[in-house]
Amino acid sequence: MNNDEFDFTESKLKVGVWKKVIKMVWKRKRAVFLMGLSMVLLSGLDIISPIVSASAIDLFFEKGIYTNNDIIRYAIYLAGIALGYTLTIWGFIKLAGIVETRIAYEIRHEAFKKLQELSFSYYDKTHAGWIMARLTSDSRKLAEILSWGLIDILWGGATMIGILVILFVIYWPMALIIAALVPIMFIVSMYFRRKILRDYRGVRKINSKITASYNEGILGTKTTKTLVLESKRNKEFADLTSDMRSTSIRAIINSSIFYPILIVIGYIGIMLIFRVGGNYYLTGAISITTLYLFINYTTMFFDPISSIANLLAELQQAQASAERIMMLIETEPEIVDKPEVIEQYGTLFEPKTENWESIKGDISFEHVSFKYTEDEVVLDDFSLDVKAGMSVAFVGATGSGKSTIVNLLCRFYEPVEGIIKIDGKDYRDRSIGWLHSNLGYVLQTPHLFKGTIMDNIRYGRKDATDEEIIKVAKLVKADEFISEFEEGYNTNVGDSGSKLSVGQRQLISFARAIVADPKILILDEATSSIDTKTEYLIQDVITRVLKGRTSFIVAHRLSTIINCDLIVVISNGKILEQGTHKELLALEGEYYNLYKNQFINEGMERSKF
Repeated sequence: MNNDEFDFTESKLKVGVWKKVIKMVWKRKRAVFLMGLSMVLLSGLDIISPIVSASAIDLFFEKGIYTNNDIIRYAIYLAGIALGYTLTIWGFIKLAGIVETRIAYEIRHEAFKKLQELSFSYYDKTHAGWIMARLTSDSRKLAEILSWGLIDILWGGATMIGILVILFVIYWPMALIIAALVPIMFIVSMYFRRKILRDYRGVRKINSKITASYNEGILGTKTTKTLVLESKRNKEFADLTSDMRSTSIRAIINSSIFYPILIVIGYIGIMLIFRVGGNYYLTGAISITTLYLFINYTTMFFDPISSIANLLAELQQAQASAERIMMLIETEPEIVDKPEVIEQYGTLFEPKTENWESIKGDISFEHVSFKYTEDEVVLDDFSLDVKAGMSVAFVGATGSGKSTIVNLLCRFYEPVEGIIKIDGKDYRDRSIGWLHSNLGYVLQTPHLFKGTIMDNIRYGRKDATDEEIIKVAKLVKADEFISEFEEGYNTNVGDSGSKLSVGQRQLISFARAIVADPKILILDEATSSIDTKTEYLIQDVITRVLKGRTSFIVAHRLSTIINCDLIVVISNGKILEQGTHKELLALEGEYYNLYKNQFINEGMERSKF
């Protein structure tokens, strides 16, 4: 479990996080600038409107001397203001929508790109549901606040500053009343902001757990039903949603108290303007027009404050979302290329393939040690030399380190001590992209992407022709079942290959790996998902596809590796035995006992066919 989901407990806004977010927003500076301009114009119209109305009151009611031209002139003023409102409101709604959409795109694009770069260790510690929460609800909430919230800030700030300036120009003694209320509102806002931020951070944490529970529940449906865990799973989910409900209600209550308090303070200001302004009017210090302006502007002054206060409450939610999104985007992969390697070979997304050397296939493990955690040593001083074109099988008990060896070779992880050489050179002196482009990997649990069978095989090499794909499918005996489908190679495989059997998915993953013509081929328990009959049929296929490649096989079924050039028996991260099939049988050691027991069982299985 990744602890970063549980360490956001401070109540203050983190300026550093928002600097990073604003930097991302500024990539859309043209739209942001135009949106800001439209909001400044809108606040200008808000400020001008009362002045025009006050001037009309003074002319038409107090003085009572006017002409038809005056009426037409004020009608034109009002029509111009109405047109100005129409254009500015249309402009900011359109631009805010564009900014929101582009920010959401930018956040999700950056986050998804980072997910492609992150090492396996990140996924070892982080639940898929938590990642999904960041890419969906967190990114949506942040984009919404950054676009529409920016509008409230720009409009509210410009309007308040403009009103204060005008009020001080008109009659500064009364303007001091409004100015004196601003610090009080600020103190109240700071108090509630801390409480709301703490609550919404709690909401985001629980939301991540709920998303993770959704994901786990969907993927584990069959297990839940077969173990009759529906009631238990339902109770666990109910507990999570109850926590979400209580924490959300607490946050909503604080938000609901915050907003009315600001309104009350605002109306206290209006009441004081009525009281003090009325006295000034009765003494002749100000005119009725001036009193009208003060009442009107005081009401307008507190509208932006209410909007900004509401924004501050929402900003607490955005803070929690921003922290998680930025943490994902800024997470550094544990496995990275050195600067000089990037300079020569490029990156995963910008490779310099013209500088990539061809690979021969000599592999050397030199005193390699590895551990996933401080107390869990998986490999200890492991050394092995493999010549190009050799087929090497690793056998041993579960947890002995077999898969770790091939994961280190693929540079999904890196040795804690020692080095791994490819063609006599430390593989860290070449790029990750270069290595992976020369690898073919067939997993124990095959994963297929949405699309057709043809699409999934072509993932192995995007420029492969249909003829090449069909040729490879025939090579691994996949063509036999593909041809039985009505749409053949254009058959849709469903989500994660759900429309195919496990064995069929495995054969397609075989084809996908081989179509790339990799120099190094890895089969990690690749036949464990195939029934005994299918396995018997493709054993000769495996032998043929291994020719000319350096290959590593993590084997459970020993019958699939009897023709390998080298079989290595692993125990507790060390080499217990190594040799050919015949040599190891002659030793009558660990491999002999494993093979004897399996041979009896598999012989009984095959006798049925």
